[in-house]
Amino acid sequence: MLVRDAMSTVILTIGPAHTLRQAATLMSARRIGAAVVLDPDAGGIGILTERDILNSVGIGQNPDTERSHAHTTADVVFASPTWTLEEAARAMTEGGFRHLVVLDGAEVAGIVSVRDIIRCWLPAPAPVS
Repeated sequence: MLVRDAMSTVILTIGPAHTLRQAATLMSARRIGAAVVLDPDAGGIGILTERDILNSVGIGQNPDTERSHAHTTADVVFASPTWTLEEAARAMTEGGFRHLVVLDGAEVAGIVSVRDIIRCWLPAPAPVS
């Protein structure tokens, strides 16, 4: 099975000036663990995860004033839609993260999480009779 079969194509994108509270509110409302951070001025694609927000709050920073750009993962590992789920899982394990931004060429195509991969690997539930 490929990343394109497991990834979410509806993703939350935020800008670098969003506060951590704004990002957390949007992520919570959508019940997701990561947002793609698009910075048109810097031309970069980043990712902000729930772990990034927790780390900031845990060291006493104010989520109402901290901006997402300061907490975005710097060296993002991107997946391709044509990667196998094993390749994605290996990249996550080696990098110590739970989400990968999926790029198709230079465009963000989606995001894949550990949960997405596990869902694909589990057998389908038996039909209820």
